[in-house]
Amino acid sequence: MVHRQNDPIDYPDTSVAALFERTAARLPDHPFVAVRRGGVGEFTEVTYRDFLSDVLAARQAYRAAGYGVGTRAAILIGNEPAFHLHYLALNGLGVSIVPLNADARPSEMLYLIEHSEATFVTSSRRCRPILDEVLAGTSLSIPVFDADDLPAQLPPASRAAGRQQAGRDDEAAILYTSGTTGRPKGCVLSNRYFLEAAGLYASWGGGLSLREETERLLNPLPLFHMNNLAVTTTAMIAKGGCNVMVERFSPSSWWADCRDSKATLVHYLGVMPALLLARPVEEVERQHTVRAGIGAGVDPKHHSAFEARFGFPLLELWGMTEVGAGFIDNHEPRQMGTRAFGRPDSLLKARIVDENMNDVQPGTPGELLVQSGDPNPRRGFFSGYLKDGKATEAAWHEDWFRTGDVVRQDETGMLYFVDRRKNIVRRSGENIAAAEVEACLQAHPEVVQAAVIAMPDALREEEVFACVVLRDGVAQDLATARRLFDWVFDHLVYFKAPGYVSFRHALPTTGTQKIQKGLIFGDGEDPLALPTTFDLRELKRRTRTGSDTAASGTEHMR
Repeated sequence: MVHRQNDPIDYPDTSVAALFERTAARLPDHPFVAVRRGGVGEFTEVTYRDFLSDVLAARQAYRAAGYGVGTRAAILIGNEPAFHLHYLALNGLGVSIVPLNADARPSEMLYLIEHSEATFVTSSRRCRPILDEVLAGTSLSIPVFDADDLPAQLPPASRAAGRQQAGRDDEAAILYTSGTTGRPKGCVLSNRYFLEAAGLYASWGGGLSLREETERLLNPLPLFHMNNLAVTTTAMIAKGGCNVMVERFSPSSWWADCRDSKATLVHYLGVMPALLLARPVEEVERQHTVRAGIGAGVDPKHHSAFEARFGFPLLELWGMTEVGAGFIDNHEPRQMGTRAFGRPDSLLKARIVDENMNDVQPGTPGELLVQSGDPNPRRGFFSGYLKDGKATEAAWHEDWFRTGDVVRQDETGMLYFVDRRKNIVRRSGENIAAAEVEACLQAHPEVVQAAVIAMPDALREEEVFACVVLRDGVAQDLATARRLFDWVFDHLVYFKAPGYVSFRHALPTTGTQKIQKGLIFGDGEDPLALPTTFDLRELKRRTRTGSDTAASGTEHMR
């Protein structure tokens, strides 16, 4: 039987901030956020009324300084209520935010600040040392504001905005996403994108079925990703729900977080069920009030085992930053253990095509193309890649967005994930551009050539596998592999460093000198078994999130 969601909710507001203010007026005493301060103690809550009071105070400071439409603000705070405070304060003025990843290396963070042409940075005190390191030694002069104690009077903007009221089609955020060209691409997202993505999520029904004024959603995904920032947070605001905030996912504290926060819904990535199933059985794991998990990438062999052990369904979905909308397998009987992620309908259409853009037969794998069911087939999608019209144009085939995902569709319309066509490594929910890691490796003085491929990983879906040709005289040994790992680790965020380094005498190329990755290893050759392949996965650990140390971070998702 083919199911469809309810009609998407069309919120009348011109911005997310306006939606928040409307909910605060309707439900002033309902909790908006619940957070365990410092990761310890009880969860404390802040009501919509009290949160709005803080938002309006911060907004007045930004307004008096002259910020508004046409301004971009980089936000370095992390998954804390202060992020939402400054985001909503700025959104109401029409200021677009550029969320920053505190785990990024200085060169990566500096690129985002400069490429987005951020006018200022709002940073928490915890993250301020990171930002100081980013700005040290650069010629960039940019105001930095204290997110934890924003002065009532800010220095005036160098150029006052002509308008300080957000519109529905004004830019709300730029989220940077990995691509195939090395550097991350900035996805320009409007208030319309946020509101319509949340309206679809809130209308999905079935096992999701958001309830008014009731839901408490625990989403450990970072706020620099569209899922948490654009979709679930906005949907909770619309429904008068509570956003349960944790800094990151930790297997040892997850069930206590669920129990103590009274979460009714959780979001997950594929690695999370695997990590939780690997833990010994404990009493707290069945003391929660969670009625459903929503996410993507659960290993098919873990799906039923997870639901039987922990007592709630995992609803698999598909989405991506550029699209906003998505698909979900949320009606019974669900296609568990199959990588199914839902069916298209009149709201989000799909085609499965071959390399020549011809539709394939049911059951045949092909690239997934999507478009809105609206008369405007691009409605609700991203506005484009910042400063990259060529990449924006290439992302579309006529009015169909090219996802780069290889899927198959059965006779009932159900879609099943198969693989990724793009040159991406998908590790623990993070999209890693192979070209970016390759460029970093090739900048090392001992490297002649480098090619990065995705290696299947039982725990993290895929791992970064670097194939490297060294300069003459450099030993193909563990010490060299470790030097290359350290080089990438020092220049890129920790999860982009190679989990494996494999030394090769040469890499196969085409007549135009493009590396043929499919020919690097011969038929029957096991890349992991080669004497010149070195497993460095144990070195891939987070080394900082503010004051965190490597020792304190090893238990968290990495």
